[in-house]
Amino acid sequence: MTEQKLPKWFTGQLYTKGSNVTNPFSGESIDLKPAELSMYDYIMGCVMLNKYGTDFNKAMTWFRKENPEAYMVLLD
Repeated sequence: MTEQKLPKWFTGQLYTKGSNVTNPFSGESIDLKPAELSMYDYIMGCVMLNKYGTDFNKAMTWFRKENPEAYMVLLD
């Protein structure tokens, strides 16, 4: 298993542990690796702050590429 790398533009917090995350709308849950959880929290922070710029789009693209299943469960 290879370690996921976050892109250089990423300015969020890098977690050392993953976690199980639940979609608040569907109730579906999925386990995320540390880098995925870091990016997920970054995306959700952008949503909460209503910041839908270039980095938000890059984050969504990264997440969709790295874990399509988790993207479908949590963000689609």
